[in-house]
Amino acid sequence: MKPAMVLAVMLKEIRQMARDRMTLAMMIGIPTLQLLLFGYAINPDVRNLPAAAADMAGTAGSRALVQDMWATGVVRPVAGARTPQELQALLREGRIKVGVLVPPDFERRRVEGREAVQVLVDGSDTSVQAAARQLAAMPLDASNPAAKAAPAQVSVLPLYNPRRISAINVVPGLIGVILTMTMVMFTAMAIVRERERGNLELLITTPVSSGELMVGKVLPYIAVGLVQVSVVLLLGAALFEVPIRGSLAGVYGVAMLLIVANLTLGLFVSTLARTQFQAMQMAFFLFLPSILLSGFMFPFDGMPRPAQWIAEALPLTHFMRLIRGVILRGASLADLWPEVVALLGFTAAMMAMATLRFRKRLD
Repeated sequence: MKPAMVLAVMLKEIRQMARDRMTLAMMIGIPTLQLLLFGYAINPDVRNLPAAAADMAGTAGSRALVQDMWATGVVRPVAGARTPQELQALLREGRIKVGVLVPPDFERRRVEGREAVQVLVDGSDTSVQAAARQLAAMPLDASNPAAKAAPAQVSVLPLYNPRRISAINVVPGLIGVILTMTMVMFTAMAIVRERERGNLELLITTPVSSGELMVGKVLPYIAVGLVQVSVVLLLGAALFEVPIRGSLAGVYGVAMLLIVANLTLGLFVSTLARTQFQAMQMAFFLFLPSILLSGFMFPFDGMPRPAQWIAEALPLTHFMRLIRGVILRGASLADLWPEVVALLGFTAAMMAMATLRFRKRLD
């Protein structure tokens, strides 16, 4: 082995990497992105959970207790309720994560030392359960020193996943992770592959418009995505006993929304990349923040505001709320309409930008 030859090949590779701007961007961008996400955005300490209280007692003591709960910073009021049914409806729709129920005989229960307050928790997110349990240690009258020594009279009732089985929480979200990874990757290389193989020459001579080509590229992969959803659902039910409390049609409707959104995103990426390798690099660069900021691995409510704003622009974030709402809480698409609108808007925007950027030419 001649050192001079090895050095020549090494210098050639360095010059080639220096000319490849995408590779240089990934070399610097991926570690930078991971450092920023894990350093600033990822926070396992969940705070400011959206909550509502149904104070059926209406006494000075019950009102003080509710205010003390808001003051902890663990929960924040975002809606009002008067009955347990209204609290459960807010939880099912995903508008709140925690519901505080104060019964009409609160004062008598408090004096007798019985359970006097019930905290309803959205158990479809296990991190929410752990955070809400901090409220169970609160005294019923913080202004009374004697009350602090009394036994806990605040009970926590986790709904939808009372046994805190992690698979029940993970499997629905895993559908979105798989669809994001595969759908974006497949279509990110679609137009690039046509250009590299020379098939674009044939398309130039046809009357196919840019929009028709984009739609034609998307449609076959929809069936692939639905097959993947079916596989995950069947294995989740057979191996982990994951329940489907909502309608099966609603589950596939939610999956269709994410599939189409990811396919249009992949098409847009394919109009930016020049090679299939660049398309794969861009797809991975998008996949990393999607899985970290969507609420699949880390609690969304624990993230700082700027990270939440970025997460709201990602389709996987809205899918997580939809799929957990339909599968675990039994919600309908009508209950979760803001997330449906967000995914439809994202799809329309990506499809429009992909169509505008695409040009039926070899260069």
